[in-house]
Amino acid sequence: MAEPLKEIFNATAVGWLAERLKGAWPDFPVARFKKAILAELPDLELKARIERIALEMQRQLPPDFRKSVQIVTRALGAPPPAGDGTDFGNFRAWACHRYVSLAGLDHADLALDYFARATRHFSAEFDIRPFIQRDQDHVLDVMRQWAADDDWRLRRLASEGARPRLPWGLRLTGLVTDPEPLFPILEALRDDPIEAVRRSVANNLNDIAKDHPDLLVAYVKPWLKAEARAPLVRHALRHLVKQGHGGALSLMGVDHTADLRVTKLTLDAKRVSIGGSIGISATLANAGATAAFAIVDYAVHHLGARGEARPKVFKWTTLTVAPGATVTLARRHSLKPVTTRRYYPGGHFLDLRINGRVLAKQGFALLAGQDSDKNPAPGTFSGRYRG
Repeated sequence: MAEPLKEIFNATAVGWLAERLKGAWPDFPVARFKKAILAELPDLELKARIERIALEMQRQLPPDFRKSVQIVTRALGAPPPAGDGTDFGNFRAWACHRYVSLAGLDHADLALDYFARATRHFSAEFDIRPFIQRDQDHVLDVMRQWAADDDWRLRRLASEGARPRLPWGLRLTGLVTDPEPLFPILEALRDDPIEAVRRSVANNLNDIAKDHPDLLVAYVKPWLKAEARAPLVRHALRHLVKQGHGGALSLMGVDHTADLRVTKLTLDAKRVSIGGSIGISATLANAGATAAFAIVDYAVHHLGARGEARPKVFKWTTLTVAPGATVTLARRHSLKPVTTRRYYPGGHFLDLRINGRVLAKQGFALLAGQDSDKNPAPGTFSGRYRG
């Protein structure tokens, strides 16, 4: 079993950071710093560990932020080479970023200068956000300059740090309400040579789509004049495609008059234990006279802690179905708990979505124990579901 992500910030990491700070400032109290944190660390999850380390840094470093931010910068040392955009750096630097967002909020220019340097060690996308929330115009002006930097890590921060709804991050309410101040940054980065930067642009656009779907579709439509941007636009539209938004589906090449049907949807078990997986098989038919493009998604309606069903949509595939043809698809879906999703036992169901329309569904029971079976689920669906 993989080690939990929180163990990045373990006793070894605390010792590493303490020694780095000592090297940058000989008066740093290594033993006191470690003792205060390590007594609490085992009971804390990832973000709480980062917060605890940052708070102790704030207690032990000089109260003058102008001095302390220089110490932290020296402690991190020289950044590694930029690389090809596949290595996002040393997670342990995240605690330093959090310290700066706690102690430096009244010293925005010093903090922004730190982030511009230190994001080369590990992305500062989470900790720049309080500064945007406090003074959006000023920080976005700086980030527009970063979008032209030679280092892809700083260019990516210009987009990723300003995502309105960054997962795990502070929601930027001003940009949720009005995302247009982001557009110059996104346009500057949409053709970036580094895929990680373009991916961030797509994720930023996907955030915008959740609050301004029609605006987003109108905004990215001209981008498709450049064929190379098609993958970015597809990724940017993924939320709207899952929701069946007509404008987004049209941009994806979907013909809304196509007569696509699901003739069979089968699950390979009617009971499955949490931590297991379930097999899904679906047969699609094109009853029309012309070939039809199909975006195939499925949603698992998970039970919440209070017994409410919440759908989570998963991408499956895209394909073109010839007129009169049938296609059978198969895959397995994992029900193993992850950091962002907890499972509760009880009745669940799965629906199949073609071009944003729910065309079939099947139910299954999720069990807390190890009992499961591989018998076909009862009531295998056949025909057209219009729910």
